[in-house]
Amino acid sequence: MALITISGYPCSGKTRRTEQISAILEQYIKDPTYEGPLRKVISLSDDTLHLKRASYDDSGSEKPMRGTLFTAMQREMASDTILIVDSLNYIKGFRYQMYCAAREMKLRVCTVFVVATQDLCRLWNKTRKDELKYNVETLENLIFRYEEPSSMVRWDSPLFTVLWTDNIPPVSQIWEAITKGAVKPPNSGTLAAAKAPVDALHTLEQTTAAIVSNILAGQTGAGGRLNLNSSPTLKPYIILPSRNMTLSELQRLKRQFVTVHRKAITLGTIEKGAVDWAEDSITSKFVTYLEENLKS
Repeated sequence: MALITISGYPCSGKTRRTEQISAILEQYIKDPTYEGPLRKVISLSDDTLHLKRASYDDSGSEKPMRGTLFTAMQREMASDTILIVDSLNYIKGFRYQMYCAAREMKLRVCTVFVVATQDLCRLWNKTRKDELKYNVETLENLIFRYEEPSSMVRWDSPLFTVLWTDNIPPVSQIWEAITKGAVKPPNSGTLAAAKAPVDALHTLEQTTAAIVSNILAGQTGAGGRLNLNSSPTLKPYIILPSRNMTLSELQRLKRQFVTVHRKAITLGTIEKGAVDWAEDSITSKFVTYLEENLKS
């Protein structure tokens, strides 16, 4: 039901803060007075996923490493879980991707910015075990490329900053955010595309072809209203210009209409509400399209 994104310089103390936050949140969940849906706290990190620090040495290995982290995050998201992602999360685009995934799952979110000076990060990197150390050049590169979280952007909000001098993070405020904060609905970028019926393409082709045939057979050159017998409802007529339309002209407009709507059928659509691919709906749309494009 909640995603907590940890972000900060390499070797800034993110894992220690994650452990503190996790321990206190588990106490809140176990409190007899708590009756909410949360039941567990899960922490994901480079270490728990066995991702080596050397993966950050070049972009070729870093990108799949982020993919592994993102996949694991999606797998652990659940309505009864507080998921803490303890990694550098230094690229704002990646934090936005995580935010969108959380919105799709209707999770509450917050970001914890773990702050330490660059000199402290360099010192703490030196004191680590070899397998947990960053290459000196890599460390400097990551510090230089770090994109600091901002409370002004929605994917980093609410934002809690924890300084290296703080004894513990503001866990009570974090708890408030992930249990009582607003649950934002998925946006259009996270919605799954609505698929058309399997016979939609066939209906599109047959309906538009029938309308073209009806126009060719029924036009008189005088223009005005022509009833269409291809659809019993919606708009079973078309207003024609005062001239005869040629087959090539009508076929050209039909191809244009079908091409546009074929993309929506094959690729799906994220329009609000159900998209109607029934014969009546296609007839209405195609007739309107013809009336707008046929010139007298």
